[in-house]
Amino acid sequence: MSGQAPRAVIFGCAGLRLTPAERAFFREADPWGAVLFARNVETPSQLLALTEDLRSATGRDLPILIDQEGGRVQRLRPPHWRGWPPALDQCLAARDPVRAMYLRGRLIAAELLACGISVNCAPLADIATEHTHAVLRNRCYGTDRDSVITHARAMAEGLMAGGVLPVLKHIPGHGRASLDSHLALPVIDTPAEELRLSDFAAFRALADLPLGMTAHLVFSQIDPDAPATQSAKMIALIGHEIGFDVLLMTDDISMQALDGPIGSRATAAMAAGCDMILHCNGDLSEMGVLAACCPRLEGAAYLRATRALDARLAPLHDDIDALAAEYADLTSGIIRE
Repeated sequence: MSGQAPRAVIFGCAGLRLTPAERAFFREADPWGAVLFARNVETPSQLLALTEDLRSATGRDLPILIDQEGGRVQRLRPPHWRGWPPALDQCLAARDPVRAMYLRGRLIAAELLACGISVNCAPLADIATEHTHAVLRNRCYGTDRDSVITHARAMAEGLMAGGVLPVLKHIPGHGRASLDSHLALPVIDTPAEELRLSDFAAFRALADLPLGMTAHLVFSQIDPDAPATQSAKMIALIGHEIGFDVLLMTDDISMQALDGPIGSRATAAMAAGCDMILHCNGDLSEMGVLAACCPRLEGAAYLRATRALDARLAPLHDDIDALAAEYADLTSGIIRE
């Protein structure tokens, strides 16, 4: 370790263990964090060894992220970890849905922490509509602003009570998108004032959470020329109108909603005002390009990154078996994935 601030990027890795080339790359590139996917997960002992190896490679307590929403998006699955119902199904059908979302967050946090994972890419504050693409709809926490706010807050509090930092996504709202941004660029034509009262308002109520993730979609009534991740107008709106002054990372910079070479995508996002580039596919050649163009954290971005890590709490000494039994009772009859 050089003693310098880490680089403003989060990288994935290719498999169940770091290769020698990956270990050397993480040591040299010094990213702020790492992100894991199902390709990196086999057993609890293997996963713990991988997270320890990532931290050893960088020589520090590297933030390690994962998408463990529960439902369709869960990288840790049975038989080694719990299965979860889709979030929307749970929020609509659970007895005491707010408590059930808190318990979901708390139980997920316990499983993540045991494997060395310290950051979870949840909760979502996207509002489900009849037009929401199927890739997102049943991952949402409700079909109206107020229930989404309440359920997202409960999920975030459950994660933090378990010692895991939440990442609020997809700012400033992905629920109106009828396309899958993994594959194409959605365009939202809704008037700005309507968005301010609904989609944006949901995120404004949660703007105190320590980390956030952008959405790759165009809001044509605000900036018709660039997706939010690469739009200075949209990033300014996220900061000033939504009031989000904590660490803002991009959604995966390699998604097909964005155009151009990987380095140009990242440079455009940082120029727009994003603090951190998220790169998920584990492609070492792309990672090398990003390591060359993503600077080390400094200034306001460095302060936001520091505040985010400082927000992480020691886990509460809860009876996890008792909480699991309570969750099972509140969600009985809801199909798990």
